[in-house]
Amino acid sequence: MIRLRRVALPQETARRLEKYTEEIAEQATEGARKAKAGDLWSARRGVRPALLDALTEMAPGHARCMYCGDSQGTDIDHFDPKSRTPLRTFDWFNHLLACSYCNSNQKRSLFPTDGDGTPLLVDPTLRDPLDHLRLVLPLGQYKARTPQGQACIDVFGLNSRPVLVKGRVDAYATARHSLELWRIATDKGQHDKAREIVRVSWNRPLVDVLVAMFHQSRHSAADALFMGEEEVLVLLRDPELREGFLERP
Repeated sequence: MIRLRRVALPQETARRLEKYTEEIAEQATEGARKAKAGDLWSARRGVRPALLDALTEMAPGHARCMYCGDSQGTDIDHFDPKSRTPLRTFDWFNHLLACSYCNSNQKRSLFPTDGDGTPLLVDPTLRDPLDHLRLVLPLGQYKARTPQGQACIDVFGLNSRPVLVKGRVDAYATARHSLELWRIATDKGQHDKAREIVRVSWNRPLVDVLVAMFHQSRHSAADALFMGEEEVLVLLRDPELREGFLERP
């Protein structure tokens, strides 16, 4: 999971979402509101394409899932499930892009809260997942820094899905190679090639690995985190390389 920026919707789409929310709010009981929300969402009269376009623009890489970062995002997920808060069914700030596996097999209607009822899952458009999760790069596994981080690990199966763990290990190897290639291309004055390396790097699946690498390289314990990989740490701390990668084309 990485921090994402929410974009604005077209005015017509925003107006339709407000109208549907008003129709749900007009229902007399909570049960009626849930039923109305379900019916309206099943129809989604004219709003689904615009929502998907906006979520795709926000998503990492080529429309990757905002939870696992690996598979293609195909589903509009209600972060706070519509079965729990029907009035947020058409709330744009409650919509995220998920792959079908994360949406239907992992998260479903799960929405853990703490003892005060505060949501534990991290919405990456509101909070930085790096404040709650640390990726152990050589192992491809996440460690929780907070209860919110642990909730994300559990609900999204971030460590229990072998394809994700193995994918992150491979993504780490690929990212290290990309840093080296960028340095070589830049030193040779091949700036177009260097920019292409950056573009491809950010569009790969599991880009959370690359984000974690740059983040951890600035950590006070970076020397320990990258023990045995000092050359990688030197590259990650290179001001020219950081500028080239972090100011994406």
